[in-house]
Amino acid sequence: MIEWAVDGDSLHVTDADNAELTVDGADLVVDDTGVDIPRPVDETVALTTDELRFPHAVVYAFSLGLEEQYELDPCGDPLSLSPGEYVVDIDTDIKAYLRFSGAATIERTDDYESIVVSFPNRTRTILGVRCRHEFPAGTITVPDDPAAVAEAITHLAASHKTAGPDRSYPTLRGHPSLLERGDELEISDCIRSDTPDHGIELLVPPDYESLFVTAPLAYYLQATVRTTDEAFGDRPRPGSGSGSRLGSGADPGPRSGSKRDRPRLRLVDRAIEEPLSPMPDLERDVERLLRKTFFLDCLVRNAGPHGTTLAEYSLLEALELDADALYEASPQDRLATYLDVPYAAIKHRLPDWHLSTYVAPDYDALETLPFLLDRVSMIYTPRTSELAGRELVERSLEDFYRGGASGSRRHDRPQANARDENTATRRASTGRVASVDIVKPELRNGRTHGWLADGVPIDVFKSTPAAYQNRLDYLERASDSTSICVVLNDPDMAGEHDDVAEIYRQRAEERSIDVTVAESLGTDALARVFEDAHDFVHYIGHCETDGLRCPDGTLSASNLDRCNTQTFFLNACGSFYEGMGLVENGAVAGAVTFTKVLNDHAIKVGSTFAKLLVHGFSIERAMGLARRRIMMGKDYAVVGDGTHSLTQGDHRPPTTATLEELDDSAGDERRFLLTVDCYSTRVTGHYYFPHTEDNEYAYLCGNDSNFTLTESEVATILKETEASVIYDGDIYWSDDLWPQFDR
Repeated sequence: MIEWAVDGDSLHVTDADNAELTVDGADLVVDDTGVDIPRPVDETVALTTDELRFPHAVVYAFSLGLEEQYELDPCGDPLSLSPGEYVVDIDTDIKAYLRFSGAATIERTDDYESIVVSFPNRTRTILGVRCRHEFPAGTITVPDDPAAVAEAITHLAASHKTAGPDRSYPTLRGHPSLLERGDELEISDCIRSDTPDHGIELLVPPDYESLFVTAPLAYYLQATVRTTDEAFGDRPRPGSGSGSRLGSGADPGPRSGSKRDRPRLRLVDRAIEEPLSPMPDLERDVERLLRKTFFLDCLVRNAGPHGTTLAEYSLLEALELDADALYEASPQDRLATYLDVPYAAIKHRLPDWHLSTYVAPDYDALETLPFLLDRVSMIYTPRTSELAGRELVERSLEDFYRGGASGSRRHDRPQANARDENTATRRASTGRVASVDIVKPELRNGRTHGWLADGVPIDVFKSTPAAYQNRLDYLERASDSTSICVVLNDPDMAGEHDDVAEIYRQRAEERSIDVTVAESLGTDALARVFEDAHDFVHYIGHCETDGLRCPDGTLSASNLDRCNTQTFFLNACGSFYEGMGLVENGAVAGAVTFTKVLNDHAIKVGSTFAKLLVHGFSIERAMGLARRRIMMGKDYAVVGDGTHSLTQGDHRPPTTATLEELDDSAGDERRFLLTVDCYSTRVTGHYYFPHTEDNEYAYLCGNDSNFTLTESEVATILKETEASVIYDGDIYWSDDLWPQFDR
């Protein structure tokens, strides 16, 4: 869903997932248009002007008459286009295409903040836009039957907008249809007709554990999924008479035993069958095959019209793969080539996988699958063990930001030290604080981990099926701005209150954010805050076993009529259960604590979390970075859908840089290693371009990029970048840090 509005000389475009695009023009005239554009778009408008300004992006221009492609040099001269018919691809957060006739010049501003498209005279152009995320297209009803679940998973791939390598772009994968539990399998004719049949089949044992684990692979490959008993003729396909899609020539296999039940991937036209391991090793096989296929698609797609100068692209030559041929190949032929590539040959170049979710293999969890596949999450079976002795403390200390001598000559900030809990101020109350039995999860590959199962593990966000449905409900709400409410219910904690309120107000000067501040709310008033339509509530105060403490008693989330607050931070001792209650009652996600926390620690975490959140970081990633500022960071956690973001940042996906002074710095010339980390659980397959002076490559999100810079170069890139920066034992915002290097 795309909406647009005009404000003076600016066109504001928004989608249902909080993404924004602002296009500025001189004496801009905007009107509706029925004119088509040769690209997949959701909406088109006509813009008449002699200059258009877009947010910073990677830009390509395509000549429709000559069928030639031109790229705007990320660090070089402007791109001059001679008179002709063009479509310009501008890779902003809401995908934009600009079609026009005539000559034009495309250039970047000196601060790398904007892209300027200018024309010799006032020119009528057609702007096409496409949102990166969309609502599910329909609902599939599924009975409690593995074969029916397999059939439903097959049809989730109907949301794909292409079968080629470009499916690795997040904009070309739509949200899968919803799944709901019912007595019979019901799939609409529309969904059935949109489901591709590429001759790729995934045969899986008839159990939910195997079906859930293989679902991400099936979804991305657009494979037909069937249970092994149905495939080998032991039972008819769901919703049909009898028989098998493999036809009469299918090998029935042994009637009993392990071979018939073993999962396998089939390329029917190529007569290729790739055996897969049974559980639990099936998890490893699926992970490797999906990561390899997705990665190679990200490289091969550069042979198409949306390619970029990708740092990882040279690997194709080393593997002796023909990108042009693979881009044009059928899905079966392309996958057959990928299967021949040894995993060991590419594993050192694979980006970190963005998201892994641990799902109880039960029929009750079925409805969460479309949301996880929309994020292309790996799915694993949950396994836990007890935390031993001081393991929680030791794991917290491992994550703690540690300082060194690298910044000592430039500033006098004291290094973080452990505090004696007897002398530090506790954010505690006279009432009882709820205790949480924390366990240790067996985590597999992934940058971010979600938990949809029993238990409360560390190092994951604890989600629930309600969180995902709640997110859809909020996407349907139309809102012109983001509503933030800061609640201070204990005057002794005014330090955090003042810090975060100022952070939110500063961001409100740059984004459409409404900030309200409340103090000492009673139970009825605090209930109204959560029941009102707020996008984020930052609660600062006490939490007891009966709920959030107010001057006149306590408020439990279970007592709310409904929570209409989208996200929250309950920065109070032992707020985990109240946070889960808010999610079950209507919220999408929030930050909580497991136990008592120190007041100065709460201030550090709260202020950093606020800064990251309003700059587009997801709830989980913001908390993951913020809690590392304190030695007991594992006391903080996220509940609900941790991949959810409150707002869009200036540069999305959000970026984190690590800065380290090199030992070989000579004399007054200090040199630094800058490591750039750019990824998001929401835009898997995206890429980023670090704007250092000599860089000419884009990098896949999930792969770090490294640069050696002088002190003045560090000052320049931090000044021109909106990013969190880990430096000398703490985390900063780039705007606050760059003056330290500006000599």
